Amino acid sequence: VHIWRQDQASISFPGLRNIVKAGTTWAVRLQPLLPVLRTIALAACVVALARPQWGVETTNIYSEGIAIAMVVDISTSMGAIDLEVDDEKVNRLDVVKGAFREFVEGDDKEVTGREGDLIGMFTFARYADALSPLTLDHKALVKVLEEVEIVGLPEEDGTAIGDALVLAAEELRNASVSSRVMILLTDGSNNAGDTSPVDAARVADAFGVKVYTIGAGSQGQAMMPQISRDGSITYHPTQVYIDEYMLTQVAELTGGRYFRATDREGLEAIYTEIDRLETTTNMGEQYQRYTEGFPWVLAFALLL
Repeated sequence: VHIWRQDQASISFPGLRNIVKAGTTWAVRLQPLLPVLRTIALAACVVALARPQWGVETTNIYSEGIAIAMVVDISTSMGAIDLEVDDEKVNRLDVVKGAFREFVEGDDKEVTGREGDLIGMFTFARYADALSPLTLDHKALVKVLEEVEIVGLPEEDGTAIGDALVLAAEELRNASVSSRVMILLTDGSNNAGDTSPVDAARVADAFGVKVYTIGAGSQGQAMMPQISRDGSITYHPTQVYIDEYMLTQVAELTGGRYFRATDREGLEAIYTEIDRLETTTNMGEQYQRYTEGFPWVLAFALLL
C-alpha cells in the first residue's frame, strides 16, 4: 500500500530566525512597568515641589558656665586718653574693648577665655541699650563689640548707670543658670536715667545677680573729648571724677566687688575673680544650614 503525502507550500524569510533568537526587547519587557514608573515619577515631582531639605536641625549644646552681662559706658568721657597699653596712652573705651575681647576669647597666656559661658553685651550713655542677648556664640559677640563706639551727639551724652544695671539684670534674670554675673565698666558718676544705681543694685540682688564694678581711668585731670554741634571732636584737659563710693556700694549690695583700673593689666584681677565663680550647665542652640534636596529629586523624576 502506498500513501502519498503532499508537502504544504511555504515561504522562507531568512531574517525571521534571527528575530526569534534575539528575543523580546527591554522596552517590551518593561512595558508592563510603565504605569508604575509614571506613578513614581509623579510622586517624585510632588516631593520636589515640597522642597525637601536635609542637614542637621537645631541642636542643643550643653556646656559648663555662668551667665555674664558686660555693661560698658560709651559716654564721651570714655574717649579720654589717660590709660596705658604697652607704655602708650590710649582712650578708655579702646582699653575696655581690648580687655573684654581677651576676657571672652582668651590671650593664650593667663586668660583662658569664657568658652562655656553665656555672655551678653550692654552699653549706656544717656540711654541704655542691649547690643547682644546672652549667647554662646562668642564670635558674633566680638563682632558686635568691634562696632561699639562713643556716642556722637551731645543730646545722647550722659551716664545712666542705674538704667543700664536694670536692663542687664532683666536679661540675666531669665537665664537658666545658678550663677548670674554683671561686670559694669564706667569712668564717671550717674547723671542721667530714671533709676539710681543703688536702687538698681537692689533690683539686681533680688534677681540673684552679682555685680562687679570697675572704675576705669584716672582721677583729677584728663584729656577729655568734646563734641561740637557739627560732630567734630576736640580734646581739652578736664577735671574728671569717678564715683568710687557709689560703685563700691553697688558691688557690695550684690555680693560683688569694686575694682579700679588705670591700665589694661589692672583688669586681670577681674578675670581671676570670675574664674573662681561657681559653674553650672547651660543649654544653648546651634544652627546649621540645610542642603536643598529638590534639584536631585526633580532630576530623578525627569530620568524616569
